[in-house]
Amino acid sequence: MRHFVRCAIISLAVMLAAGVAAGSPPTEQLLLRTYAARAKPFRPNLALGAAIDGTQRGGVDRVLTARNIAAMKRAGLRSLSYRLRTELGIEAWHWNPHGQWSDPVARQGYWTSSDVPGTPIRLSWGYRLPRRGDTVDQANDRGYSRLTDGDLASFWKSNPYLDPAVLHDGMPHPQWLVVRFDRRRRIDTAVLDWGIPFARRYEVQYWTGADEDDGDGRWVTFPGGRVTNGRGGRAKLRLAGRPIATTHVRVLLEEGSGTAPPGASDWRNRAGFAVREVSFGLQGRNGAFEDAVVHAPSHAKQTFAHVSSTDPWHRAIDRDPDLEQAGIDRIFASGLTAGQPIMMATGLLYDTPDNVAAELRYIARRHYHVGRVELGEEPDGQYASAADYGALYLAAFDRVKGIVPGAQIGGPSLQGALTDTWMQPGVPHSWDAWLAQYLQRRRRLQAMQFVSIEFYPFDDTCGDVSRMLIDQTSMLDRAWSHLSMDGWPTSTPRVISEYGFSAFAGRVESEVPSALLMADIVGQWLKLGGSAAYRFGYPPNSPATQKAGCAGYGNMMLFLADRQGQAAQPMPSFFAARLLTQRWTQPGDGLHRMIGAMIKGGRDHDVAAFALERPDGRIAIMLVNRSARLTHVISVHSQRQPGVAVQLSDPATVFRYGPKQYSWKEAGAQSHPGLDLPPVRRTIRSGPLKLQLDPLSMAVVVLHRGHS
Repeated sequence: MRHFVRCAIISLAVMLAAGVAAGSPPTEQLLLRTYAARAKPFRPNLALGAAIDGTQRGGVDRVLTARNIAAMKRAGLRSLSYRLRTELGIEAWHWNPHGQWSDPVARQGYWTSSDVPGTPIRLSWGYRLPRRGDTVDQANDRGYSRLTDGDLASFWKSNPYLDPAVLHDGMPHPQWLVVRFDRRRRIDTAVLDWGIPFARRYEVQYWTGADEDDGDGRWVTFPGGRVTNGRGGRAKLRLAGRPIATTHVRVLLEEGSGTAPPGASDWRNRAGFAVREVSFGLQGRNGAFEDAVVHAPSHAKQTFAHVSSTDPWHRAIDRDPDLEQAGIDRIFASGLTAGQPIMMATGLLYDTPDNVAAELRYIARRHYHVGRVELGEEPDGQYASAADYGALYLAAFDRVKGIVPGAQIGGPSLQGALTDTWMQPGVPHSWDAWLAQYLQRRRRLQAMQFVSIEFYPFDDTCGDVSRMLIDQTSMLDRAWSHLSMDGWPTSTPRVISEYGFSAFAGRVESEVPSALLMADIVGQWLKLGGSAAYRFGYPPNSPATQKAGCAGYGNMMLFLADRQGQAAQPMPSFFAARLLTQRWTQPGDGLHRMIGAMIKGGRDHDVAAFALERPDGRIAIMLVNRSARLTHVISVHSQRQPGVAVQLSDPATVFRYGPKQYSWKEAGAQSHPGLDLPPVRRTIRSGPLKLQLDPLSMAVVVLHRGHS
């Protein structure tokens, strides 16, 4: 392989659009250095990927058709990340519909899918958890909390695998439940209806903060809220002689009874805590209790409740037909993996170590190529305790390590690298730092063999899209630095398991800026030293909107779907993927090396530049003009000196993509591309290279020869 020189200077003469500025155009310089300071060599077939998620009813069959698979493969994103929607929906995953219940006679209990290869698995489902304590979830959001459902026959139960008798880590893992009122309420009395096992030692507390995000907020135990000899049943506590106004009440569960319901033989029935119903309010002078909690079996009507963990116990009747996952065999047989190792997901918060281990044994017995195994998904976004996640992670890690030869095990698929802990004063402010601290205390930081995050930089996509594109750079830089500050060594591979413009659907995700953002994130992540990045929105989809009206209609998708859900028109992200995988990088598994690229003296960071050395000896430069107003005309040439890799006489191929190739026609749910053309290709065989970058456009320049 040819190796390029240590330093080459390429001039960029940037002329502002007519009427914007007068006088001589300013000149910028692009400084290329071999190699980028942090960048690690990468192989495109492993580093550039896409994510495929669970769907609602019928979605898997609609997505995984021959037509859609062929369309998706054309994007060239050879690496696949399998996402687990059941984890977001507070559901257990029957990854194989065949398996065994812990109570097979009643067809209930704790499920372990069969690890014996048989009929190929085409579909799998999530199963609702009847001992759920959360009012809302992040998937279909149709469940509800059993703590405030008004039914004393139902109950919430914490995860038995977090019981001190099971963990033996020498650290406290108190469980808790929180209720949030619609406004500040005066509280002096609690009524707790316990299940079995109940809490012997617990505290009832109120929140002092103005809201959930108040950094000065604290949990304070009510004067009469400390119990050291709990006996279960119905406990009515006079919490204070004078009512205390608060927005949140928490029950901190510190020691369980270790008892099980009559006739229960499974150890998990006596581990953790069970609560049937909670009420908080005022004790009237006439003895009547005025409850501030609204009890209803509906997430839209009941008082909001959230819990520290949930018991994965469930029944055959709890199958959720509206939460499908593509069958493991179907994914590997589809051709989407293109023979490359995929990143496979497993349950964790709502699953058992037995089921996780069985999944990986099945994969190993099928000889499927899995490069990474991600344990759990978005525990930070579900307000789980980082120490609890860490404990469950290590228990699963010890069970599954080595089952799939050569596969790295990691996680936690952070909802965001900057996620704060939720109403947990006394622990690190950063959820991720809390996790790293827990693993360090157990001297097990190395057990996290890769660290994964999701990256959706903008909740609100209204406003100045140019400013958003520019701001994304500092946001991703900050996420990278934050991982280091939290305690993760730079030697630990870092993966973006999902990325896109926003977690909420809107117009900008179907416009040219979505392509620019994709190029920016991939280029920057590899330049920083990231190992892989997976684009979300792989299958065809339809326009939607989830935020303010100004967000408009659009979606994360490579193709617009027709009425049958089949790939119709290509979207900007498809063309960006093609530029990344077929033009900027050399297709295949050849080793690529990033070259440090920095534009000096640029206006407000309008143009982002990413350069690399390809295995065929060529230099490829990706340029992104993020300005919505300014046209940049770039003249590329180099000083002739010994060892310079790029000469004036070198031919170059230029690929450009922007508003001249694509436009989006806004028409609500029927929105669609107006203009939809592929990137423009131009070959320059001699002489200086001049390149015009229109506002909100990108280009890839491939210089054909290198000299040494």
